Amino acid sequence: MRSIELTLDPTTDAAVRAEWSLLAEHGLPSLASHAAASNAPHVTLAAGTRLDAGDVPRVAFAKLPLPLRFSALSTFPAGRGRFVLVRSLVVTAELLALHAAILETADDPVPTSSPGAWTPHVTLARRMTAQQVGLAHGVLGFPADGTLTAARFWDGETKTITPLAP
Repeated sequence: MRSIELTLDPTTDAAVRAEWSLLAEHGLPSLASHAAASNAPHVTLAAGTRLDAGDVPRVAFAKLPLPLRFSALSTFPAGRGRFVLVRSLVVTAELLALHAAILETADDPVPTSSPGAWTPHVTLARRMTAQQVGLAHGVLGFPADGTLTAARFWDGETKTITPLAP
């Protein structure tokens, strides 16, 4: 899988990583245990198997940085009684415009990247049980707002990151 992602300012990045650590400290699944250099808090704009970094219109990122406002903790089903815990984002006109600009050149994005189905979020944990999701709600507070500052291209096949902006 390949993806086009927005990354967070250093303070907000650190706040999300602190949430990952807090979950881990309470014995809950979290992305804190994922030690790869590519593991950074991010918002996925588009994902798919045929995305190409060369096709991404760099001009689409001209409006970065964009304000980031966190919303509720949410879950996505992950199969077999498991869930992905995420921090949803408040959708702004600027974020939607950026998403639309990226999708204009995306070749065969996954359905969850498409307009009307995309839910911008930052992932906190994967493979949680329903009970663990409930415990996570009791552990986590509410992070401060931040900024989406940069864009990158992730190639899951080669495990490489290509900076797109700034």
